[in-house]
Amino acid sequence: MSSTTRDDEYDPDISSTPPVVQPSRRTGGMFAALTVRNYRYYFAGQVVSNTGTWMQRIAQDWLVLSLTGSSFAVGITIAMQFLPVLVFGLYGGVIADRFGKRRLLMLTQSAMGVLAAVLAILTLTGSVHVWHVYLLAFLLGLVTAVDSPTRQTFVAEMVGQEQLRNAVSLNAANFETASMTGPAVAGAVIAAVGTGWAFAINAVSFIAVVGGLVLMRPEQLRPVPRLAREKGQLRAGLHYVAARPELIGPLVLVGFVCTFGYNFPTVLSGFAYQVFHIDAARYGLLNTALAVGALVGALLASRRPRVRMRLLVGTAFGFGVLEAVTAFAPRYWLFAAMLTVVGLLGLTFLTSSNATIQLATEPTMRGRVMSLHMIVFIGGTPIGAPTIGWVTEAWGPRIGLLTCGAISACAAAAVGWIIVRTNGLRVRVTRSGLTVAPCRNQAASSARA
Repeated sequence: MSSTTRDDEYDPDISSTPPVVQPSRRTGGMFAALTVRNYRYYFAGQVVSNTGTWMQRIAQDWLVLSLTGSSFAVGITIAMQFLPVLVFGLYGGVIADRFGKRRLLMLTQSAMGVLAAVLAILTLTGSVHVWHVYLLAFLLGLVTAVDSPTRQTFVAEMVGQEQLRNAVSLNAANFETASMTGPAVAGAVIAAVGTGWAFAINAVSFIAVVGGLVLMRPEQLRPVPRLAREKGQLRAGLHYVAARPELIGPLVLVGFVCTFGYNFPTVLSGFAYQVFHIDAARYGLLNTALAVGALVGALLASRRPRVRMRLLVGTAFGFGVLEAVTAFAPRYWLFAAMLTVVGLLGLTFLTSSNATIQLATEPTMRGRVMSLHMIVFIGGTPIGAPTIGWVTEAWGPRIGLLTCGAISACAAAAVGWIIVRTNGLRVRVTRSGLTVAPCRNQAASSARA
């Protein structure tokens, strides 16, 4: 904490607070993290790989729809991919804390490339069945359970604490840029030569990531001391989070929004087939429209000097309300335009919550905390995707999207707000570090006491 505090702030016992982050005053603007050589290699590899990943997502949804004609089957595929994250995600965080992250990423990224190649071969030879897609999605989820917390914590080793928040925002911008181009390219490739080639392109794209990791200079990394093998490390991570309301609030909000609000693959496929009756290319453009807004949200977040809890609650609520309203858009182009604003609000919330959680966590605990973040971020998909898929199948895509927005707005924002008010905390991430302070009314009550 700063040595001086305002009259509405407090300096609690250090044992109950997160470590103080003291970023450099020289932030370098919106693209500060790109001044770091190793991060530039990583960022460039991710541009290529993320584009391939989005191509595979669109192609996988379209392949399952082609094989089954069912939105529910799309939801099952997504659930199979993220079920391992829900079950094994915390163990993935322990692995991320125990081993060298650069070499671990080389293994996980190579494995993802192999799985994409297998799906490409099955599809191109005409021997693919829906159970093949389910199985490969499950195996991909197993790899993701280790890869995701490793990637997120590796960012701090590349850029350091002083540029971590900027790098998190740039990673999100990178991913959303790929999500703009990837679906559009996927739609064109599917229309021209079929889904199998989209999988093949994704398999090749992992060469860029692995190549970037190989070209890095290890001596310029800032590795965190590895966690020695011992019992109780997973439980210690859970206890660490449970004792910190400044982590619990964002995690609860992320859990609700991502489990129920972010089911666009399931719902948008229904809009494509049943509402607007569009082809694969225009279906891809819906995902691109969503990503345009998300990219703007990520870039705006990279410039924001502070993150307040009310911003997290407000953007989660606004995301849900607008998502529910978008369900009733009568025309394709109006629907696509409204998705752009939905994407902006959603990514502003997700990027801000990610940065808040990482900056509030001790480096030696970050792998386990970010694995818990990953669980609430995508681990709820096995619950949300089949549920929303069933609603979409039974009552139509409009009711499906309305359900996504209503749950996000009413449940996520309300529960998050209750948690903040119950703990009486106001959390900020500023240029000078993370501040945890009581609300004004609570501070006044404490002063009177």
